[in-house]
Amino acid sequence: MEFINKEIWPEEFSGAVYGLTVVFLSFVGFYVLSVFAELLLPKAAEKNAWKWKNISTSLVHSVITGFWSCLCFYDNPKLAEDMIKTHTVLAHTLISVSVGYFIYDTIDMLRYQRNRQSFELMGHHVVIIICFGVSIVSRMYVGYAVVALVIELNSIFLHLRQILQICQFKKDNKLYRLNSIINLGTFVGFRISVMAWMSKWLLINKDLIPFVFYTLGSIGLAVMTIMNIVLFYRLLQSDFIRKKESTVKVD
Repeated sequence: MEFINKEIWPEEFSGAVYGLTVVFLSFVGFYVLSVFAELLLPKAAEKNAWKWKNISTSLVHSVITGFWSCLCFYDNPKLAEDMIKTHTVLAHTLISVSVGYFIYDTIDMLRYQRNRQSFELMGHHVVIIICFGVSIVSRMYVGYAVVALVIELNSIFLHLRQILQICQFKKDNKLYRLNSIINLGTFVGFRISVMAWMSKWLLINKDLIPFVFYTLGSIGLAVMTIMNIVLFYRLLQSDFIRKKESTVKVD
């Protein structure tokens, strides 16, 4: 007997009201948080006030969602077994909170920081908002979206790196060097590895995923992969290769 895998389509959109409400509350919450971050501006960061506020808010998002994503799989291991139909309130709330943050951050950059790097990040945010939006309203692919948020564990150290730079820490500072090493390690462990696994899962399960969702997921992964390759190269170049070259010149 020949078994044919059928595409799994959303059967209801009952998660939309709750999810979108959480998205709105999250948006407001991260805006309020950014106001507090601005009030806590250190003297060393006065020349980069907006960047301090923005990165500090991003750091809080990464800490919350990174560890929350791990908690979701601990709370219900079935979320990892069936990433298409299985969902929990904890996981659904997580991706809704994250979308609220990405909407806030996109608007914040549009208002205060319109440059090439910001537009690259805004493109990343729009892709995430659309992909996560499908999960929020349909309560499908929730586990897959939660896996994507495991990447935020690395983002913690990426944002710490930026905060140290804003506060004028030199690259030979012990704290900066320690963060650079952890950042590189978690980049491989929680960013590159997770994205490789996500790409593999998408390819293996392509027969179960409607073409429109498969295309959306593929485009999202392609955009994120390109951005992360560029980011990894910049990190190596800035924190390790140039540091080594400058050391050689001094000696």
